[in-house]
Amino acid sequence: MIGFCPLASGSKGNCLYVGTKKTKILIDAGLSLKATCAKLNEIGVDIGEIKAILITHEHHDHIRGLDQLACKKKIPIFANSETAKAICEMLGAYPTFKIFSTGETFTFEDMEIHPFSIQHDTLDPVAFTIKAEGKKLGICADVGFATTLVKNELRLCDYLYLEANHEPSMVHACNRPMIYKQRVLSRQGHLSNGECAELLAEIYHDALKHVHLAHLSSECNNPDLALKMIREKLQGKPVEVSIAWQDKVSKHVSL
Repeated sequence: MIGFCPLASGSKGNCLYVGTKKTKILIDAGLSLKATCAKLNEIGVDIGEIKAILITHEHHDHIRGLDQLACKKKIPIFANSETAKAICEMLGAYPTFKIFSTGETFTFEDMEIHPFSIQHDTLDPVAFTIKAEGKKLGICADVGFATTLVKNELRLCDYLYLEANHEPSMVHACNRPMIYKQRVLSRQGHLSNGECAELLAEIYHDALKHVHLAHLSSECNNPDLALKMIREKLQGKPVEVSIAWQDKVSKHVSL
């Protein structure tokens, strides 16, 4: 399948699919091998077709399936050096890595991939833009604050996967420990609905076709609320907005 499709998005596991005429890759591997294969099958892709896995950072919900996908299926992993070191320590294994440098564009098959630095509580977290099939895809979640760099990198994307993790009032009201609340709300945590809306309004342009709202908290957010806030901020601008779901394959967009 040619296009972009979030297979799972949220604290229980993250895995995204990107496919072109020439190659198919995953971004993050936060699902088990069995779950990853099942979700790929739903969109007509076999795990044997996956040529690489790009990793954003080393949190467990982004690398849970790496030991099987990389070691058992021998799929190469693209990560920066700090993330690769952390993964090896966490997995107790040494998969095949292809190391990229944060901030430096590289090419894989027919994809031009640009990893750029974001603020999150890991060693060297990144987001990605991917240019393929004449389109630009921006993938930015697990980010505590939208820096000027983030805004500049995400400009002129045709498609966006953008975090709308929580509603601050719901974080304050939840039963989680204070340390959790402080982390989520900090500049090393996650973007709120309002922060996502502000960022999207700032980088919006007429060629933007689709936005997936990503990494929604099951406890401290509501899909309808997130959609409502983003749509209100966009003030009727003609762009499709949908949810990147945790427990089911999300909307596929063609590149």
